[in-house]
Amino acid sequence: MPDSSRPKRPRVIVTRQLMPAVEARMAELFDVALSAHDHAFTKDELKAAVADCDVLVPTVTDEIDAEIIGAAGDRLKLIANFGAGVDHIDLAAARAKGIMVANTPGVFTEDTADMTMALILSVPRRLAEGEKLMRSGKWQGWAPSAMLGHRVGGKLLGIVGMGRIGLAVARRARAFGLSIHYHNRRRLPETIEEELGASYHASVDTLLRISDVVTIHCPHTAETHEMVSAARIGAMKPTAYLINTARGEIVDEKALIAALKTGRIAGAGLDVYTHEPAVDPDLLALDNVVLLPHLGSATIDWRGGLRGPVASRLRGGDGVHQSPVRIRSTSSFTVGVKLLE
Repeated sequence: MPDSSRPKRPRVIVTRQLMPAVEARMAELFDVALSAHDHAFTKDELKAAVADCDVLVPTVTDEIDAEIIGAAGDRLKLIANFGAGVDHIDLAAARAKGIMVANTPGVFTEDTADMTMALILSVPRRLAEGEKLMRSGKWQGWAPSAMLGHRVGGKLLGIVGMGRIGLAVARRARAFGLSIHYHNRRRLPETIEEELGASYHASVDTLLRISDVVTIHCPHTAETHEMVSAARIGAMKPTAYLINTARGEIVDEKALIAALKTGRIAGAGLDVYTHEPAVDPDLLALDNVVLLPHLGSATIDWRGGLRGPVASRLRGGDGVHQSPVRIRSTSSFTVGVKLLE
C-alpha cells in the first residue's frame, strides 16, 4: 500500500533525450516524462507540457515564449534550462507568472573554449579545405605553394565578451602566442589583465577594426542582436577571421555571407546559426568558412552521467539562478538546475 505520508514527487517533463545516466538519475528523483523520440517539441506539445508539470526541462531548441508560458498551469514552478543561454525563454512572462527560470552556467566553459580554439586554428590554416581535398581523391601531393594559410602565433585576437568562456579562450590563445585584446561590459581586474597580457577596448568597433581574429562570447540579448553588423564586418581587416560559438543571432548572417563571398574578410568559423537547425545554403557553398553543427558543449564528459545537468534544489530568488547545488527532491519543492556527480 502506498505510503501517503511521503511527499509527492515533482512532475518533471524533459523535452529532449539526455545521456542515459542522467535520465536514470532523474527517474530516481522525480516523476519524470522523458523524450522517447528526441525531436524538438512543437508549440502544441510545449503547451501541453507546461500545463502538466511542476518543472519543465527544455533546451535551446525550444522557444518558450509568452504564449507558451501563458498556457502553464498553476503547478509549474520552474523552467530548468539544459544549458546556459536563456534567450529562447521569455523571462518577463515567466517572472510575471511567478515561474523560476534556472540555467547551468559554467559547466561547459572548458568544452566551448576548446571548440573555439579549434576553430581559431582550423580556419586560418584551411583544415576543412584540406580535409575536403583529401576525401575528393584529387590531392596531387605536396607542393611549395599549395594550400597556403596564415600563421596563428603573433596575431591579435579580439574577444567580444570576457566572461567565463572568453577568459578560457584567452588562456588557451595566449599559449598559442596570440595577443589578447577584448571588449566587455565591465573591464577585468588589473590582476587578470596582467595574467593574460590583455588589453581592454571600451569600443567594440575599435576592437573589430584592429583584430586579426575576432571571437564572439557574449550572450544574445536585445542589445547584442546583430551586434556584429554589416558596418562592423565591413570595418574588419580583409585578412581577418570571424569565429562564433555563442549565438548565431549576434552576427548579421547575410552581411557575413556577403563579406565571405567578396573576400571582404578572409574567413569564418561558425558553430551557431541564425535559424538553427537551418543553415543558409550560401554558407554551405563557401570554402572559406568552417561549419560545425553546434558542437560547442558536445562532450561525453559534461553531458554524460558524471557531470550532467538535471533538476535539483534551489534556495529561492527570482530570475536566472546561477549557483548550481547538489540534486535533491524536497517536499517544499524548491527545485532548480544542478550537476550530477
